[in-house]
Amino acid sequence: MYDAFAKLDPVVQALLGTLFTWGMTALGAALVFTTKKVNQRFLDSMLGFAGGVMIAASFWSLLAPAIDMAEGGSLPSWAPAAIGFLLGGLFLMGVDKILPHLHPNTPMEKVEGIQTKKQRRSTLLVLAITLHNIPEGLAVGVAFGAVAAGFPSATLEAAIALAIGIGIQNFPEGVAVSMPLRRDGMSRRRSFLYGQSSGMVEPIAAVIGALAVIYMEPLLPYALSFAAGAMIFVVVEEVIPGSQEKGNTDLASASLMIGFTVMMILDVALG
Repeated sequence: MYDAFAKLDPVVQALLGTLFTWGMTALGAALVFTTKKVNQRFLDSMLGFAGGVMIAASFWSLLAPAIDMAEGGSLPSWAPAAIGFLLGGLFLMGVDKILPHLHPNTPMEKVEGIQTKKQRRSTLLVLAITLHNIPEGLAVGVAFGAVAAGFPSATLEAAIALAIGIGIQNFPEGVAVSMPLRRDGMSRRRSFLYGQSSGMVEPIAAVIGALAVIYMEPLLPYALSFAAGAMIFVVVEEVIPGSQEKGNTDLASASLMIGFTVMMILDVALG
């Protein structure tokens, strides 16, 4: 099975990898069919775990290869990684300002400048998680594209590990969308559809990332670090605050450490 996957076009590999991550989002959203309410401690621990996975993936799967690829260039090896990383964070910050949205756990009465209607909340929740998934899909696409570009520091195993790690952390994101919508009175079916739809952008972003890398190889270190910067911004601005808003700070922090460790092991062992 691995050999067959390895022979596929890198764009197809990126597409299949993010179809898996999208499927994990849908799996999390599907919990809405079994219950109307998920234990808050469980949800916060899963969000913390997701944050740990994203931090680890940002370094081992994106930043470290970007630095390796930049060695021997006209700039110091750290320069493309630093530039791309900051640009990724600034880009997400700009999008965040243009498209205001909710943290998954934020009560509507605490949100300023938006209507308190449930339909408005639904739109903002889906937008929040969808925004998370764009850099994740881009990261997977860039990772598979880097393998096709022939860089020694980029391996198919590491790209697969990244897709697996992001898939794992997409599970709580699906839960974080569908469950609040269900609690607001939306039907199970619609709550699920909204929840899984937040992951639809990942295959699109992955294909774009893979194609960009294959046809613009000099941009690869910047693309990898851009995806890392965008992911770290999401973790700091959204995931960590969302996991601790209900007071489960120790649990969320411990879960983040576990998520980081799991992703680190996956990347090092498979990469």
